[in-house]
Amino acid sequence: MLSRLARPVLPIKVSSRTSPSRPATASATEPSPFSPHSKMADTLVLRGTMRGHFDVVTAIAAPIDNSDMIVSSSRDKSVLVWQLTKDAPAAAVDGSGGGSSYGVPRRRLTGHSHFVQDVVLSSDGQFALSGSWDGDLRLWDLSTGVTTRRFTGHTKDVLSVAFSVDNRQIVSASRDRTIKLWNTLGECKYTIQDADAHTNWVSCVRFSPNALSPNIISGSWDRTVKVWNLTNCKLRSTLAGHSGYVNTVAVSPDGSLCASGGKDGVTLLWDLAEGKRLYSLDAGAIIHALCFSPSRYWLCAATQESVKIWDLESKSVVQDLKPEATATKNQMLYCTSLTWSADGSTLFTGYTDGAIRVWEIRY
Repeated sequence: MLSRLARPVLPIKVSSRTSPSRPATASATEPSPFSPHSKMADTLVLRGTMRGHFDVVTAIAAPIDNSDMIVSSSRDKSVLVWQLTKDAPAAAVDGSGGGSSYGVPRRRLTGHSHFVQDVVLSSDGQFALSGSWDGDLRLWDLSTGVTTRRFTGHTKDVLSVAFSVDNRQIVSASRDRTIKLWNTLGECKYTIQDADAHTNWVSCVRFSPNALSPNIISGSWDRTVKVWNLTNCKLRSTLAGHSGYVNTVAVSPDGSLCASGGKDGVTLLWDLAEGKRLYSLDAGAIIHALCFSPSRYWLCAATQESVKIWDLESKSVVQDLKPEATATKNQMLYCTSLTWSADGSTLFTGYTDGAIRVWEIRY
């Protein structure tokens, strides 16, 4: 069954998710240049709302073939597999409160005993990988909804997970301050916990999609981003500049850039090859998640106040997205996770009220 995970594949996508207190970039086996295609006239409009989770949506992942499905994770301890209807309303099959005009939950994956903090998809879209505050990772066969592997070894909450481009390797980050590299059989091949390791929670971890320079990129509550050589798990560079904890990191589609954000409300852009800071973008509020557009020179940030979209060529805000309401009875309403569809036409945003709000490009 897992042989499907081991074959070479086409590009994987970046997803990004909520900060732990409260992602895979589009790439090919031969990365294409990350060139600007944004049009300032393009705007995002709210297309629909998907309801099925009962608590904060912590992560969203979309398949690279642009098929009509996504997966999401939540503090309700579940992973949902969604069918995107896009037009007609339909009823959910699991009694979660019905569907919406954009998508319905078709399968609820349960087994974790605590918050599910992150979820990503294999590049063929047949498997999902989740990480939870119960300390485990789970590999799910989406055709059956069954856990095919459990990954145990972290001593505290798992905060972030990722697949390598070829799906042969898995990386996880934890509140135990370690990064673990696994194979798909659930065997831990290496644990980063030496003198160069992070000195606080590791909140986010991603693989670089650049096959010529295979890296692991991690962000931590020690206020740093670190770049690790995938071949030997040794430190390549430490990127320092944040004045508060780092919640999230995202890697550009060609693997040349990294963006990081967190408590200080500032997004820092880094040159991964040179290991140096390029510039900063002020979000003005805590940043919970970041993702690059796969089709435009845009960077999106889920913040405590809104979803900000920057054009990286002009370094200006293209749009500031806010939902129809700003609060619920029990909590403030804000975006905690987000990801693009593979073609870059649709932005999926997860919120504290358990809903996924869907935005589409209007040309």
